[in-house]
Amino acid sequence: MMASPQWKNFQPPVQDPAILAFERSPGDPVRSPMKPHPANSPLANGIRETGIVEKILHSYGFIQCCKREARLFFHFSEYNGNIDGMSPGDQVEFQQSYDRRTGKPIACAVTMIEQDNVNYEMFSDERVEGTVATEAKAINKRHSMSGIQDDLGRVSYENSGEWFFVPYGKEDVEGENARLKIGDKITFHIATDKRNGNIRARNIQPLQERQQGVVCSMKDSFGFIERADVVREIFFHYSEYKGNINEVILGDDVEFGVQTRNGKEVAVEIKRLPEGTVIFEDISVDRFKGRLQKTLKPVHSRKQSDPLAGRVSYQTKSGSVEIPYGDKDQRGEFTLQVGDVVEFNIATDRRDKLQRATNIELLEESFKVNTEKRETGWVVTIKEGFGFIRCAERDARMFFHFSELLDPDAELTLQDEIEFTIVQDPTTATRQIAIRIKKLAKGTIPLETVFNETYIGIVEKEPATHKSPSKNKDAELGVICYQANGLNQAIGYNPKAIYDLRGLPRYGDKVEFKISEIKRSNTKIAVDIKVLSRNESIKQQGFIATIKENFGFIETAEREKEIFFHFSAVDGDPSDLDLCDEVEYSITKKTSKLSAENVKKLPKGTVAPIVTQPGMLTGRIIRPMRIVNPDQEDYQGLVRVGKEDDPDADIYPYGITSLADKRDFLQKGDSVKFQVGVVKTTGRQFATNVAAERKYIRAHVDSVKGQFGFINYEVAEGKKLFFHMTEVHDGIELQPSDEVEFVVVQNQKNGKYSACSLRKICNTRRPERLVSRLKSVSEDTSSPRLMVIRQPKGPDGTRGFKQERLPWKKTSVI
Repeated sequence: MMASPQWKNFQPPVQDPAILAFERSPGDPVRSPMKPHPANSPLANGIRETGIVEKILHSYGFIQCCKREARLFFHFSEYNGNIDGMSPGDQVEFQQSYDRRTGKPIACAVTMIEQDNVNYEMFSDERVEGTVATEAKAINKRHSMSGIQDDLGRVSYENSGEWFFVPYGKEDVEGENARLKIGDKITFHIATDKRNGNIRARNIQPLQERQQGVVCSMKDSFGFIERADVVREIFFHYSEYKGNINEVILGDDVEFGVQTRNGKEVAVEIKRLPEGTVIFEDISVDRFKGRLQKTLKPVHSRKQSDPLAGRVSYQTKSGSVEIPYGDKDQRGEFTLQVGDVVEFNIATDRRDKLQRATNIELLEESFKVNTEKRETGWVVTIKEGFGFIRCAERDARMFFHFSELLDPDAELTLQDEIEFTIVQDPTTATRQIAIRIKKLAKGTIPLETVFNETYIGIVEKEPATHKSPSKNKDAELGVICYQANGLNQAIGYNPKAIYDLRGLPRYGDKVEFKISEIKRSNTKIAVDIKVLSRNESIKQQGFIATIKENFGFIETAEREKEIFFHFSAVDGDPSDLDLCDEVEYSITKKTSKLSAENVKKLPKGTVAPIVTQPGMLTGRIIRPMRIVNPDQEDYQGLVRVGKEDDPDADIYPYGITSLADKRDFLQKGDSVKFQVGVVKTTGRQFATNVAAERKYIRAHVDSVKGQFGFINYEVAEGKKLFFHMTEVHDGIELQPSDEVEFVVVQNQKNGKYSACSLRKICNTRRPERLVSRLKSVSEDTSSPRLMVIRQPKGPDGTRGFKQERLPWKKTSVI
């Protein structure tokens, strides 16, 4: 170890003047104990040092210096702190002085410093390559406590033609499961102990062969390389590229080494390679014919762990074979569908021998083999990258993108005849688009033919709107169900096909119609529609779930969804309706959604009674009802019993009738108690008597304005809390200054806060004379407003008169 070049360059720490003075001859006056050297003496060392408390005795202790081989005495009086809080091993900072009587060096002005800030070792700037000479043994606790280090191994390295051996321990090897053997090639840092100059190998990593890859991602100061030896990306920092990092671009071939840092592999010592050096796969010369078994999902919904999510099957001599493909393996950007007949090459990955289909092309026979419904039309609008088509089989305009052209080299012009497929727009639920577009020769699209036979059917679905059929060119078709040749069939119709627009057919109406057919596509639609009789709807039952100013919602008897109703559809006075009232109604379909008509109140207990099971359960709301979060699709709320990560946790649905407090707004994450109820008619289980376990807040009513008011409680800065009178229990009419308790909820749609489940705390009311005065206060916001900045005071400085009031007595005047 003494032959190490680091040891040759090691310089012992410079002794301070105090130590040098102490070591002078006995005749030196500085050495004399009659002239002690206090801490503030000019000869005392003013440099602050760090060290470790080695031992603590009755009234003094010893400190081991960090930067030099020295052990200093210190007295408890020199510690600026509570000595009871000091223990061996604590890291301290001090100033060296020496004893007045003996002249020996001591530590003074001792202070505690933040732990783990003391470092004994200094690491080499560069990593050193070497070889394991002897293996390190497991740490022997008995020997390590006694100071014997028999667990160290040795690594050797060469420097200037000489070989050196450096010790290391198992803790110096990076990687949890890394195990070094004699002869293993390694890299490491040389650590020099600043106290005594001893050296040791640290941060040992196995030396691996250099690898190749392609730069696949670059960020602000780092990037990733697609490795050529394994199917994996590896991280690299720009500092590992020795040249100008601005020369490196995506797709560059590179060579690099691999090291493990913080338990992860990283690329180091990166060098660029000539273009084309790195080859990942071999592509077959022959073309294969197959069918699509699975298409690619949109990028935002695709798992990153499966980049080759598509599947193509083809026939070989040994049978059918299925191989994957990715989003870069298709020629063109048009939509592929399951069952398409395609032609492709096979690419074989050199790393794992995985095969995939590439250079995929859609064959013309695909449309003949599949049952895909193709439509025709004319190009009527062309924009930058997209356009619109006027359909021949329906009165509609369809959006299309040029990327959907089957022939990428084809050029479209206005009035070109094309063939296409219509699908739902994945980005907009209310719109359809055209895909897989093929240009046709002029005169290809035929005219439609109307058959003379008359049919009778029932309106299953009304078109999207009847308000203005002449303007509603893109309206969604309605549906009529009818029987033909003993089979139940359905046919679409457009609002323009109605014979008399004054008698529009409604949901469930019996109608008469004819059929029009497009010969080329065999598409049929209903025309000349006449209403024969109106629908006599079957009565439904449910519960009042929501009441607004002039409309509301009904929870169905199955408690699975809600149906809109307007107050004009209520049989009786709408003000008599309350939450959870049982009602009877009929279904209509005036728009694309169902609504209720002829709403009539029923006696309690008529609709789907529930048998409540004994015992209370505790759970947490994982999905609120839609009345709390209007953006969610499902009406029912869900409450879970058990931990969040428990896959076997019981989950119970609940509706408005399940709430113990019908006006409570249960939100996601609320802790609740509930019972399990079973519907007698269906046997389904629901949560019932659901009550939130949360803290109620108390405050005073600030003001009341008609059907709403404000509470003197601020959720947002400078804004008082809003409440509506419908949230007050027992129909109590609140007045300003009333004390109430309530729960704060947040509207999931607009983010605003409000109070719900209000209960009045104080039953005492204001005198009628004061109430009448408050009611007479003008609410005119345009007039000047007054603000009280100081309460009135009595003549004695108090808030009122403390002197007792006595009746006045008449006295005689002399």
